[in-house]
Amino acid sequence: MLSVREQAERTSRAYRDFLRSGSTRLKNDILAEIAAGLEGGAGAVLEANRQDIDAAKTSGLSPAMIDRLALDEKSVRGMAAACREIASFADPVGRVDGMTVRPQGFRVGRMAVPIGVIGIVYEARPNVTIEAAALCLKAGNGTVLRGGTAAYRSNAALVRIVRDAVAAKGADPDLVSYIESTDRDAVNELVRQDAFIHLIIPRGGESLIRSVTEHSRIPVLKHYKGVCHVYVHERADLDMAASITVNAKVQRPAVCNAAEKLLVDRAVAPVFLPRIIPLLRERGVEIRGCERTRAIVPEGVKPAAEADWTEEYLGLILAVKVVDGLDEAVRHINGHSSAHTDAIVTADVRAADRFVRETDSASVMVNASTRLADGGVYGLGAEIGISTDRLHARGPMGLAELTTYKWVVLGDGHLRE
Repeated sequence: MLSVREQAERTSRAYRDFLRSGSTRLKNDILAEIAAGLEGGAGAVLEANRQDIDAAKTSGLSPAMIDRLALDEKSVRGMAAACREIASFADPVGRVDGMTVRPQGFRVGRMAVPIGVIGIVYEARPNVTIEAAALCLKAGNGTVLRGGTAAYRSNAALVRIVRDAVAAKGADPDLVSYIESTDRDAVNELVRQDAFIHLIIPRGGESLIRSVTEHSRIPVLKHYKGVCHVYVHERADLDMAASITVNAKVQRPAVCNAAEKLLVDRAVAPVFLPRIIPLLRERGVEIRGCERTRAIVPEGVKPAAEADWTEEYLGLILAVKVVDGLDEAVRHINGHSSAHTDAIVTADVRAADRFVRETDSASVMVNASTRLADGGVYGLGAEIGISTDRLHARGPMGLAELTTYKWVVLGDGHLRE
């Protein structure tokens, strides 16, 4: 087994080679080969995933994490389709924006270029292996992957398909490498490879993000937890509010854009809470409410602790709070959310406008479910994740967010006077 440093160095060398040879046609050919490999190798991938799930159940992994871990024939086909979709997108590399002619007569503009070698540390979800490798490849980057121990067999099977596809098209398979070691120290070693890796993207729980950030010598673009809110304004359509709340919480509770908190304006709380809480409980949702919530609906609502306002449950639990209007709702969200995705339900255009301006999150929804916060839904195709950072990308990250730029100056013997 290669050391982490050796793998990072090999990927760096493969990336430099790909800078010269990585034409749009080659990228698309590799992506098509990955898609074909997924379809042809689905049986091996699903068998590896079955072994991972059996091991996860034996070790007591939570149902939410097992849900993230699980693959089926549909999800493998979806990964193949994502590769073909990424191949269909315009190549972001080489695009020149803002080319202008300066008074001295030379031209200057910014050209999109790959970021370089990207280290991606992630937990549980094996589909990230394909999405990350495919997106980074189309954007011209090298990729060093380190998945979670629970998905070790699944990730290994998927990486073999990717590397075989890269090699089949004549490129260096080390363009995509995978850290096989399950030792936690391997992550700490990875984030110290600043001589070869240009950016680290961690995707996972709070402890993983904090550990990567604390130990990294490389810039980190955090894909942090999703503490997402739905705020029901005093002028909300309550039918709409109910359907949005149920969808945001129940449709897939184990993902980062599921709602974890419900804020209800005091003006509508006496009507809305007795309606929405039974609907949620019928669907298996545990309700943890503030004192005012429990005063309105005393049955079946557990008292919320202070920690409930910042916790990401990734399951069928919802914290509910009655607030005194828009100002308190925005203050509460900005003070307790993870800046991922937050929503307002209202018929008041001015209230919606204020919420959009003042809520400091990567995605802000008006009369829409938080579950819509997704690169595919936004038209980006597959995403490498949802950044809760501010630089250089925020929200769902697609191809454009996996590039940076360099200045290009075109002159005709121009000199500085």
